[in-house]
Amino acid sequence: MQQGLIAGVERRERITVDRGRTIAFLGDENRVYSTPAMVNDIEYACYRLIEEHLEPGESSLGTHVSVDHLGPTPLGAEVTVLVRVSEVEGRKITLDAEVSDSVELVGRGRHLRFVIDIGRHEKRLKAKINLLSR
Repeated sequence: MQQGLIAGVERRERITVDRGRTIAFLGDENRVYSTPAMVNDIEYACYRLIEEHLEPGESSLGTHVSVDHLGPTPLGAEVTVLVRVSEVEGRKITLDAEVSDSVELVGRGRHLRFVIDIGRHEKRLKAKINLLSR
């Protein structure tokens, strides 16, 4: 991990709320940005922020997400996802997130990720797969 990954580093992404990011259970006329899509958009924005600061052979994995969905955003609207590193403790990265549409703050949360060695992760995963296939 490079030294530039410190508290205060941030990333901003703009995303259009497409059909796949909306709920369907209230009918087409009531489609809004879903909480699972918001969580996914926050997680991937955090992932991309951290990836910019890693060495070859490193990546990051999420271990915890806490999100409050504060308001509806209709199908076709744009949201801005702002993620900011709040703390770096060795390989543990804590990030805060805010999601806004053009009217208001519609979500906020916190996401924890750990920087991993990809090779070591692959070995651990293969060992587990072998245990599960017995």
